[in-house]
Amino acid sequence: MAKKRSQTKAKKAQITTGARATGAEGDVPVVGAREPCPCGSGRRYKACHGRAAAHAVTELVHRPFEGLAGEADWIALRELVPAATVELTLKEGLPEGVPSVTLATVLPMAWPALRRDDGSVLLGLQNDTPSGDISRDLADTLQRALTAEPGTPIQGRRAPSDGPRLQDLLDPKAPFEPVVHSGFEFWVPDSENASPEVTASLERANAAAIPTVKLSGVDAAYWCETPEKNHLRWVMPYPEEQLIDALARLHAAGASGLGEGTRLVGSFRAHGLTVPVWDLPSGVSADDIEKPAAEFAERLAGALASDAPLTADERRARGGLTNRQVTLS
Repeated sequence: MAKKRSQTKAKKAQITTGARATGAEGDVPVVGAREPCPCGSGRRYKACHGRAAAHAVTELVHRPFEGLAGEADWIALRELVPAATVELTLKEGLPEGVPSVTLATVLPMAWPALRRDDGSVLLGLQNDTPSGDISRDLADTLQRALTAEPGTPIQGRRAPSDGPRLQDLLDPKAPFEPVVHSGFEFWVPDSENASPEVTASLERANAAAIPTVKLSGVDAAYWCETPEKNHLRWVMPYPEEQLIDALARLHAAGASGLGEGTRLVGSFRAHGLTVPVWDLPSGVSADDIEKPAAEFAERLAGALASDAPLTADERRARGGLTNRQVTLS
């Protein structure tokens, strides 16, 4: 089942500093693959210094958020949720002059991070990252934001291959509690007194935001509203094969829905975890789905505990589910 990224993601700003053809310390900035190479050779970038940049990409980390508190919610905020923030807790505590560090789904101008005038830090999650390890790139951006001058946006770059990851910087015992917003007013401390330009930008972003609500009764499940129908997208932490078997058992038994008119339509993989998706009638709200979702979680727990071979009906159900599965990352 195809899935498009949220319409609220701002157009990605081109990386012009830090991400270098010869690695983090090189001197040729990365540009578009088909653009002329900045070195002046006259060749396209991909045929010149872009070759070195491609080889400099670190090995792809399939579960970049593994080991962090709230791994499933990290993935949801990266892939599903238009506007949300989370207060982050650092292992070593906040540096002097930094009152808080906040993870945000999207920042203005697609900035990777921002050191605000008051010294606080906003770290953007939905930006493209230049290496194969999102966690290392985000950690590098966070470290640079912590020492930047107040009022400074942080540009993207490829993190040094020996740099820390988020797992090295964040307190694994601290709670990870996303706050889903209806819009992007969190971009500015005083949106009511913002400039006309900022107000117009906020209005455009808010108009494109898909209404989204995090369910309170189960972990990492997000309801969203679209013009034709609503959806529930639920990031699940179980091993993929075991989860698909369990979903197939429930589907074959007619127990995979979340109430009348709802339907499990498939799943996708994102950053190492599986995300089942349900279609919901347009009149079904997030509150309406809370109890059915909790009841489904109980049925799923029972199905996950079964090690019996799949029946013929369950194998057919499994085939249908896997045929509709796609990988986002």
